[in-house]
Amino acid sequence: MNRRNFLAATTAALAGVAANPDVLHAAAMGGGDWTLMVRDIEAGLPRQALRKLHGRAPADLTGVLYRNGPAKFRRPGGSAGHWFDGDGLVRAFRIGDGQASLAARFVDTPKRRVDAKADAVVTPGFGTSTGKGAVVGNSDDVSAANTSVLMAGDELWALWEAGSPFAMDPDTLATRGPKALRPDLAHMPFLAHPRVEPNGRVWNLGVSGRKALVWRLSPGGALEAADMIDLGRPSYIHDFTATDRHLVIVLQPWVQARFVAPVVRSYDWKPELGTRILVVDKDDFSKRREFEAPPLFFFHLGDAWSDRDGTIRFDAAIDKDPSFAIEGASALVQGRKVNGADSQMVLISLRPDGRVDLDRPGVVGEFPRTDPRFAGLGRDRTVHLTKGSPNHPELRAVAVTDWRRGRTESFDFGADQITEEAVFVPRPGGSGEFDGWLVGTTINIAARRTELHVLDARRVGDGPLVSWAVDQALPMTFHGVFAKA
Repeated sequence: MNRRNFLAATTAALAGVAANPDVLHAAAMGGGDWTLMVRDIEAGLPRQALRKLHGRAPADLTGVLYRNGPAKFRRPGGSAGHWFDGDGLVRAFRIGDGQASLAARFVDTPKRRVDAKADAVVTPGFGTSTGKGAVVGNSDDVSAANTSVLMAGDELWALWEAGSPFAMDPDTLATRGPKALRPDLAHMPFLAHPRVEPNGRVWNLGVSGRKALVWRLSPGGALEAADMIDLGRPSYIHDFTATDRHLVIVLQPWVQARFVAPVVRSYDWKPELGTRILVVDKDDFSKRREFEAPPLFFFHLGDAWSDRDGTIRFDAAIDKDPSFAIEGASALVQGRKVNGADSQMVLISLRPDGRVDLDRPGVVGEFPRTDPRFAGLGRDRTVHLTKGSPNHPELRAVAVTDWRRGRTESFDFGADQITEEAVFVPRPGGSGEFDGWLVGTTINIAARRTELHVLDARRVGDGPLVSWAVDQALPMTFHGVFAKA
C-alpha cells in the first residue's frame, strides 16, 4: 500500500456521513458526582501554585508531570458521542523545592477550531458522527490530540492514534502544529503509545487496516526510519509492546470490516478468529513469528522482555470483549453509569515451542506502566490502577503487581476518589527496579477538585508521601510522562 492509499483509507474511515447532533442525557453535577471526570473545561489554566494537603515532597524529586486527556465534549449545537472524542487538554504539573504548580492548555487543532466556529461538535471521531460543516481533508483535520504525550527533543508532542503528533512548547504549552517527520509522511498515523528504549530511541506504529508503518526515531525525535509491514489482519490496535530485540504486536479479533464514521462502527467483534500475536525482529522485519492465543480485547500493554530460554513475556489489561469501547465510553459522556466486567491484569508468555500461556492472578487492573529504565529488559513489577469496590463506577486505587513474587500491593484512595494513571519516576542515583516514586493524579469528587500525589514506589500501600490540591476538578486524563527538570 502506498502513502496515498494508506492516507485515503485512514481518512475515509474517519469521514463517514453526516448525522444529526446527538442529544446527551443531562447529568447532575452535585457534590460527589463521578461525572466530574467528563465535565467540560472552557479554557486552559494559567500557571498556579497548588495547595499542599499533607506530607513533604522528596527533596530530590524535581520535574514536570505532563498529562493529556479530553476536556471539551459539549457545544450548544451538538456534542461528542464518545469519551475518546473530547478536545485534548495538556496539563503540566511542576514539582520542585517541595512545591507544586499547574498550568493547562488545549491543543490548538483544526478539529477544535472547526467545532468552535460551528458552535457544535461536527468533526467525526472514534464514536462521534460527522456533522454539518465538518472539514475532513486528512487525518490531522480530525485529530483530538487527546490521548498521550511524548517528550521529543525540545518539544512536547500531544498524541492521538490516527494522525500526526501535535508539537507543543513544553514551557508555555503553546501549540506549534502537526509534526511531519518527513514531507512525504505528513498526516500519517502515529499511535499514542510509542515504546521508548532505555537509551531514548523511540519505536512506534501507524496503523491502517492490514498495514502498519513502523516508525523509528532518535532520542531527540528525529526520524531514523519508516517502513511498512503487513499485519495479516485489520485488527484495532491502540497499543503494542517491544523487547530489546523485537516488536510485539497483538492482533485482537476486533477487526475492521468497513470504512465508516464513527470509527467504532467500522469494526466487528469476531472471537472465533482468536488472538494472533506477531513478533517482528527490530533489525530485519522479514524475520517474524506468529503465535495463536484465545480471544481477548485490550487497550493497554506493559513493556515486554525476553527470558534466557527465548520466552517473551509482557503484561496486559484485558477484557472479554470491546463492549466498553463500543457502548461504555459513550455512556460516560452521557452521564450514565457503566456496567460490565472489569479488565484484568494478565501476564502473557510466548514460549519458544509456540505455546502461549496466560497467567491470570485475578487482579482488576488498567493503565499498566513500568520502570522506563527497564523498558524491553527483564523486570518484575508493573504499576496499574485497580478498583477498591465493585460498586464504584471507576478506578480508585493504585497498585503494584510483582509477577515474580506473585503478589499485589495497593493503596485505596477511597470511595470519593477516581484515580488516574500513575507514572514511575526514578530516584536520582538509584538503579534498582522501582527505586523511586509514583506520581499521579486523582479526582476528589466529594471536594470537587483534582489532586496530585507522590508515593514511594516500593511502599505503595503506605499511601502518598505528599499531596497537593487544584482549586477545581479537571476532567480525567488518559496518559502522561514525567520529564526531569
